[in-house]
Amino acid sequence: MKKTHPMIQYGFIRCWLGLILAAQSDLGVCFVSLGDEQQLMVNELLEFYPKAQPAGSDLHFARSLETVSAYIEHPGMVFDLPLDIHGTAYQLRVWQALREIPIGKTASYTEIAQRIGAPRSARAVALACAANKLAVIIPCHRVVRGNGSLSGYRWGVERKKALLEREAQQAS
Repeated sequence: MKKTHPMIQYGFIRCWLGLILAAQSDLGVCFVSLGDEQQLMVNELLEFYPKAQPAGSDLHFARSLETVSAYIEHPGMVFDLPLDIHGTAYQLRVWQALREIPIGKTASYTEIAQRIGAPRSARAVALACAANKLAVIIPCHRVVRGNGSLSGYRWGVERKKALLEREAQQAS
């Protein structure tokens, strides 16, 4: 679903996972992506926010980029920026359940489905994870198969594995 906002600023940060593209509307952080190629990441952003503009010298947005970067570096910290989240009612319920998974822990798709009161919708949980536009901020990387093995991740299974390992270390 495409959303239009009067102004969406975006910028890049480099971190241990590669590139981060973060975008913010006037309501809050609306897009965080992980990748290796700036243009592919910008193209993905523009699919959803066709009026997005590269950030200029806006000090407020620069601080937001720093906060996103710090959270990815130290996922145990509290992420206190406002979010501008768009999704269906079902997706919003899934994403809220994901945000309640503690650092260093995982949950299965079935467990998330049960937590949101839709025990037979594990497949729909996986689809909601795939639709997440806020990498790491909404921690879909913490969702695994019922047997504990890693499954797909929009930003790559290797990144998912690295995130889980880093979080496990920080949680202990």
